[in-house]
Amino acid sequence: PTEQVPPVYYGRRHPVIEVINEIREIFLEMGFTEIRGPLVESEFWNFDALFQPQDHPARELADTFKVAKPTKAKLPPKEIVQNVKKTHENGWRTKSTGWGYKWKMSEAERLVLRTHTTATTCRHLSKAFKEWEPPEKVFSVDRVYRNEAIDYKHLSEFMQVEGIVVDKNVDLRHLKGNLKTFYGKMGFKKVRLIPSFYPYTEPSMSTLIFVDKFNSWMEMGGSGIFRPEVTYPFGVKEKVLAWGQGLDRLVMLKLDLNDIREVYSTNIERLRTTPVIF
Repeated sequence: PTEQVPPVYYGRRHPVIEVINEIREIFLEMGFTEIRGPLVESEFWNFDALFQPQDHPARELADTFKVAKPTKAKLPPKEIVQNVKKTHENGWRTKSTGWGYKWKMSEAERLVLRTHTTATTCRHLSKAFKEWEPPEKVFSVDRVYRNEAIDYKHLSEFMQVEGIVVDKNVDLRHLKGNLKTFYGKMGFKKVRLIPSFYPYTEPSMSTLIFVDKFNSWMEMGGSGIFRPEVTYPFGVKEKVLAWGQGLDRLVMLKLDLNDIREVYSTNIERLRTTPVIF
């Protein structure tokens, strides 16, 4: 009789790590540099620097995880803080009217778990002409947190793919070109941008990819050109193409999953039998 040979399991990376590494390789091939930022962030970088008013509902406990201790964040140099303050109050040099309210330092100093990796992008923009000069291309793949009810489509902790291109001669064609190249290398050949609204980009676009197995378009995230109210306080007059895409949806498509909670499954049998992603 034939002996039953016990299965042999070898060490391997988690499928999510495999996808993250694939994304990193693609952006590095495209000439981007990777940046990182803190998970615990000040409201200044998470909201104020992105021209989100201090009474915006996204800043409430219902949507954002607040940090109790420490009670205050260290803000950037005074000049940057004052530029952001004046932009909120009256538009400053942006030809905008601003939000027309009294901006409070105490609100900006509060700490939160960052709700998007765009806070990391803003930190990088603030270093323009000090640590780098345009043209510039950077990306980030990192964790973000939102106070959401967990279900098959939502998690309170998830991953985002962020990127910006800083150059005076770029426009929406270049934005679409970068996203089309990225998703093409990920295996999705059809990409389109449709008009949308995001508070810190104008124009704003939603990014859709065509998924063959569903024979339909799927929204992957937002993109656009940063408003002057975001870039001028940092002394950046060049155009800034920006996008924030959902990593978890990419993982679900790659692994053929229907429930986002399965992306971070600790089911050892599933992890052992998941095909290696190329």
